[in-house]
Amino acid sequence: MGESRCLVPGCDSSGHLSGLYERHFTRVACPLYHRTTDAQAKDQQLERDIRASDRQKALNKYRQGQVTPEQKNYQSRISSQRRQTAESTERKLEPVDEDGARETDLENLTPAYDLMLFREAQAVASARIEDDLRNLPDTPGLYSIEMGRFEMEVWYQSPYPEDFPRGSKMYICQYCLKYLRCRTSLERHNAKCVWRFPPGDEIYRKEALSVFEVDGRRFKSYCQNLCLLAKLFLDNKTLYFDVEPFLFYVMTVANSEGCHVVGYFSKEKNSFLNYNVSCIMTLPPYQRQGYGRLLIDFSYLLTKTEGKIGSPEKPLSDLGLISYRSYWKDALLRYFADFRGKVVSIKDISQEMAANSNDIVSTLQAVGIVKYWKNKHIILKKQDIFDEFEEKRRRRGPDHKEIDPKCLVWRPFQSADQAKAS
Repeated sequence: MGESRCLVPGCDSSGHLSGLYERHFTRVACPLYHRTTDAQAKDQQLERDIRASDRQKALNKYRQGQVTPEQKNYQSRISSQRRQTAESTERKLEPVDEDGARETDLENLTPAYDLMLFREAQAVASARIEDDLRNLPDTPGLYSIEMGRFEMEVWYQSPYPEDFPRGSKMYICQYCLKYLRCRTSLERHNAKCVWRFPPGDEIYRKEALSVFEVDGRRFKSYCQNLCLLAKLFLDNKTLYFDVEPFLFYVMTVANSEGCHVVGYFSKEKNSFLNYNVSCIMTLPPYQRQGYGRLLIDFSYLLTKTEGKIGSPEKPLSDLGLISYRSYWKDALLRYFADFRGKVVSIKDISQEMAANSNDIVSTLQAVGIVKYWKNKHIILKKQDIFDEFEEKRRRRGPDHKEIDPKCLVWRPFQSADQAKAS
């Protein structure tokens, strides 16, 4: 791993975001990607050491009951800064760099203190990630894949067939997902490949966004290739070849060349536990652009159309739990913002959202707006949380992506036995 090179365009692998090393080999540790320089990263590391020392001294005094007036003033100042919504933080989020050459510019999007904490966490995480990668055994494996106009660093290894030679890079057709050894093979394949969209039925289309329903039994090879691709970016992915009991919902973005895969989710054809998602993944070039939320929203739209109550398959990964908890939180706040009654029923919310009641209750507890009082669960209308949600609503620009139920053309899957019975 130590001999690998950073894939960020224009980077020579020198410097490190943490300021602790002279070289890096991943995007997460690349100063250029994070819109800074090696010299600035080293200066920031010195500042972090000073702050850490000051925090430790303050913590020792706090434990001894010695809280100084300077500490109280500092706490008050930081709290005030974090509550403020200054004009400088009203800048809209710029579109994500499609080539992945630079991180989104985060300046003036949030108070400076919050941004400093985030940058500090990024630097610490970059050092730990590369330390972990350096300690991996030096065995042959994939380091990156090229798919269409994107080159992506893989996060995990995927069980591609043993007879497929292991190299540092692999090439994947962006339409049929066939994997190839070299660029020459890819170019020959592209000249003959007639696919321009996933197999199966297109069940949703709005402008350039489409979703295709792909049966794992009818299109076994495609679904297996999709699972192998997903494993490169999912740690807890275990399904690779036994795809026949599953349906795959592939989201694409279309242009003049064809429909390009953004991500997908799979679900069992017949789930006794009413799981509406078995596995969900968004490809790295399309992450942080709202597509993951669209996939989750679309899964619940299908569940609602079926007249069921659904939930993702447990246990969720750490990133999966964060994504779902964020989705459930927004859905609940939207429900309460539009609610005009006095008595709130978890059952009614569950029916409206097509979401499992356990997921709803756990989200309410995580957000901190439910309290058990006198043998009843009371919803607390914390004005700051609702004001923040309404402000978030108002700031959504014309590019905000949402699933439109009117664009769905779909009938729930029926097995052969179910079709005969009906």
